[in-house]
Amino acid sequence: QVQLVESGGGLVQPGGSLRLSCAVSGSIFSINAMGWYRQAPGKQRELVAFPTSGGSTNYADSVKGRFTISVDSAKNTVYLQMNDLKPEDTAVYYCKTVARPSLYMSLRDYWGQGTQVTVSS
Repeated sequence: QVQLVESGGGLVQPGGSLRLSCAVSGSIFSINAMGWYRQAPGKQRELVAFPTSGGSTNYADSVKGRFTISVDSAKNTVYLQMNDLKPEDTAVYYCKTVARPSLYMSLRDYWGQGTQVTVSS
């Protein structure tokens, strides 16, 4: 069983910063990619930052220059550094990993439980 445990969400004032973490654990053979999505109230889940097959990172236009994704492969952990936060960044942030549970199984998507980020004065 694969588990994704997120942390780091909370309430922050506009212009502030937060760092989200997501640790992947459990029965897993290999990780192909790790990244972040978010879902604001009444809206569909959207990509925030996720690696492309070419090795770069795809960022949502609304977060470019403010958010940075990083990965610690040794710890199977992905981070999202969020700077200059705006009220429109308020959402539940979800970690996603694309991983292979065992050598003979295909890649699968796994999701964390989500962590709330609220940007408000």
